[in-house]
Amino acid sequence: MPRDHRPTKSIRVLLAEDQGMMRGALALLLGLEDDIEVVAQVAAGDVIVDAALESRPDVALLDIELPGISGLDAAARLRQEVPDCRVLILTTFGRPGYLRRAMEAGAAGFLVKDGPVEELAASIRRVLTGETVIDPALAAAALSAGPSPLTTRECDVLKASADGSTVADIATRLHLSESTVRNYLSSAIGKTGTRNRMEAMREARQQGWL
Repeated sequence: MPRDHRPTKSIRVLLAEDQGMMRGALALLLGLEDDIEVVAQVAAGDVIVDAALESRPDVALLDIELPGISGLDAAARLRQEVPDCRVLILTTFGRPGYLRRAMEAGAAGFLVKDGPVEELAASIRRVLTGETVIDPALAAAALSAGPSPLTTRECDVLKASADGSTVADIATRLHLSESTVRNYLSSAIGKTGTRNRMEAMREARQQGWL
């Protein structure tokens, strides 16, 4: 519908997606809805808050895997900096751990990308009424999976080891002693039931704990 014929009050949406083709397609499809207007598009997590402060969206539609910071971290920042903006996570990775982290970050909804755009548009409208919208299959999986067994520090150490850094490098980066880093890594390996830190990191990511 041409912009002049839109309702007086359209739902303003910020779209954060690092894949240009997907971002463009979503913006185009949502723009066809009579009552939705995409007012900002970004490709990285660390520019989401600035874009929201400038464009003042009603709803931020965020992918999880973004350059800079993740959509989950950006959701938590939006809650602090732009509290009137509702956050809807839209991701390829329907992992129970991601859902729990999204809810803890203050997200109002969590959907996977394989749904129809009509469902997405309806979810955008629903979160504005105060509802929480969650993919039903993912909600059931999250309940059965339970919370992450990893502590915040164990997650920090695993993330810091992702690039193959040595224990000494990780210790310097996180301002910890080398023995403390080894203890955290050992604990994380035990909790994930893996054989080494790289396997522990992969398992934690697969579960959505990182």
